[in-house]
Amino acid sequence: MSETPSLKGAAVGRRIGIGLMYGLWKPRVLGAWKVPASGPVILAVNHAHNIDGPMVMGTAPRPLHFLIKKEAYVGPLGPFLHGIGQVKVDRTGTDRTAITRALAVLEQGGALGIFPEGTRGDGDFASLRAGLAYFAVRSGAPIVPVAVLGSTDAKGRLVKGLPPLRGRVDVVFGSAFDAGDGTGRRTRTALDSATARVQDRLTAHLADAKRLTGR
Repeated sequence: MSETPSLKGAAVGRRIGIGLMYGLWKPRVLGAWKVPASGPVILAVNHAHNIDGPMVMGTAPRPLHFLIKKEAYVGPLGPFLHGIGQVKVDRTGTDRTAITRALAVLEQGGALGIFPEGTRGDGDFASLRAGLAYFAVRSGAPIVPVAVLGSTDAKGRLVKGLPPLRGRVDVVFGSAFDAGDGTGRRTRTALDSATARVQDRLTAHLADAKRLTGR
């Protein structure tokens, strides 16, 4: 039996995220009330910068267990990420241990964070992997789209690779929605359809977030 990611650890991670993100930048958080206060939920986050995960951990109203690529688990960062309840995933194949741990988070009513594009890119939700739809359909958990805007700003940087210190980063939470069609089917066709539905909702949320923030 795979070890279930620690909820207490994730709560500690959230406190660390709050301290770091609000200490180094000026997050503007919109729509956090849309995240269900309890029960399983998946936060689907666009991914354009390395701080996107910590930023959402520090601004979300609940502790989060993020799926994080195994390449990030280097040196002392590995035990630290494990200690704060994050889920290591091997992206080279089907990582059954990661899948089991992620589903365990949802089965216990926790909040799972996913970068549905699978890797850092333009952060525009242009190419979604099927993993997000699978977790949502399998668990029945609603998806909350999250747009992080401003993390890639280069103007005024003091530290290469980081947004300008004390710069504004917008985090916009969208309305929760169900990925499935209500049948609970998990066939390849059903998952493909769910992925298409999810992509439409995430892309629309990102466009709304940009209009809302003027980004």
